[in-house]
Amino acid sequence: MEKLIITAAICGAEVTKEHNPNIPYTIKEIQEEARKAYEAGAAIIHLHVREDDGTPTQSKARYEEAILAIKEVCKDVIIQPSTGGAVGMTAEERLQPLALKPEMATLDCGTLNFGGDEIFVNTENMIKEFGQRMIEEGVKPECEVFDKSMIDMALRLKKKGFIKEPMHFNLVMGVNGGISGAPRDLLFLIESLPKDATYTVSGIGRWQLSLNTMAILMGGHVRVGFEDNIYLEKGVLAESSADFVKRMVTLSKLLGREVATPEEARVILGLK
Repeated sequence: MEKLIITAAICGAEVTKEHNPNIPYTIKEIQEEARKAYEAGAAIIHLHVREDDGTPTQSKARYEEAILAIKEVCKDVIIQPSTGGAVGMTAEERLQPLALKPEMATLDCGTLNFGGDEIFVNTENMIKEFGQRMIEEGVKPECEVFDKSMIDMALRLKKKGFIKEPMHFNLVMGVNGGISGAPRDLLFLIESLPKDATYTVSGIGRWQLSLNTMAILMGGHVRVGFEDNIYLEKGVLAESSADFVKRMVTLSKLLGREVATPEEARVILGLK
């Protein structure tokens, strides 16, 4: 079985210091949070950026500042900017980080009801535009899917030339409006993927640990961190995304699977 790639989603766009005071906002906070996660065993840093007051932004300049700061302390880590941004942002806003030509970036493959009046919009034409831009910039997409229909969309667009092979997916489960985090649902999604695809599993909130465990056992990879969960256990706030990374490292070793370094992750993902 391949070594386990651990992605640390260190801040997200929606969770705030009001939810957990350890959420990073400033460049220095993001740098330190990335360092801790990297040193704990994360090969990939999934990156959103904020203004100093916590406001989500997709500013190219802010991303560049954050990426340079992270690279100062985690020289070989894979940095994966989000092109999802935050609800309400335009496509052009969301695409800004691609100008920096990162190794990877996320590609959301469908529209989702996030709750209340919030709709995370990703039309077919937007997905095509994002996929084409990633091909032009030499960026590997991580196809973010929140339900089975989004896998189908990604596969259709791959056939049309908007997504290159080998494909890599992130199965995001337990989000309001998306597929649940039941074991049955994870099996369903995995069985719907191309045989040559790699995949990461992101369980949201209470689904995180159980889905991560299944992913390790089934040969997939895992994403953890503040974007997906702020509690290390019921009622206990995590001090850092590194707490979740450390738990995955321990669990993976107990289950007999080694953890990948960033260089090993690049080989597994076809980045080199």
